[in-house]
Amino acid sequence: MHIVALQAFRDNYIWMIHDSRSAVVVDPGDAGPVLAACESGGLRLAGILVTHHHPDHTGGIAALLQRGPVPVWGPAGEDIGGVSHRVAGGDSVELQALGLRFEVLDVPGHTLGHIAYHCASLGILLCGDTLFSAGCGRLFEGTPEQMLASLDRLGSLPDDTQVFCTHEYTLSNLQFARRVEPGNSDTEDYERWCLRQRSELLPTLPSSIARERRVNPFLRSDQASIRAQLREHFGREPADRVDAFAMLRQWKNDF
Repeated sequence: MHIVALQAFRDNYIWMIHDSRSAVVVDPGDAGPVLAACESGGLRLAGILVTHHHPDHTGGIAALLQRGPVPVWGPAGEDIGGVSHRVAGGDSVELQALGLRFEVLDVPGHTLGHIAYHCASLGILLCGDTLFSAGCGRLFEGTPEQMLASLDRLGSLPDDTQVFCTHEYTLSNLQFARRVEPGNSDTEDYERWCLRQRSELLPTLPSSIARERRVNPFLRSDQASIRAQLREHFGREPADRVDAFAMLRQWKNDF
């Protein structure tokens, strides 16, 4: 099984999972890279997975379906054109063409109906814009409570779970992570590795749950070192975990 990053727009990744015959793509905001990859690789598009309704994740669905009908799985709580299978947390997705089964996870916060897909047999997480490497999505629709609960859910997955998020934000996220936790040597080491990757035009993704627990401030907002930085920046003590997370997200918004 192969998982390939198809670049779209300025910093989006459309993940393509294929077995050299059939392919499934995740969040195809643009049909062009998908069609090009299928043509060059001799692949048959067998399905589409969608995490949330934002156009940079859904804009290519209609054009792909014009080439022929394929099943499209998407969040039950959001109105997305072309979705044929509406799914929510607790459901499962059977990708028969690839012999893979994904568990659907509800992860609201970035949007209210945002979902993620977890394949235990491959150890992969397709998390859209909820969890980024060293960061998390903005709260466009959800609350800090919702996003923190979603990140807690994803952070509880096995350490070796590979994290396939959909934007190349890692280096900018790491700049913020170093600011809010300046003594974290794991963050510094990871930034050096990411700089090498990007200098060779290679993705910094996938990450892993284990790595994110070490470097991602949004999974570490209860750490004393981060709370001290929040206290210094905002001039007050976080009231609880949710408040600390909300303060951290506000700081990142303005960073």
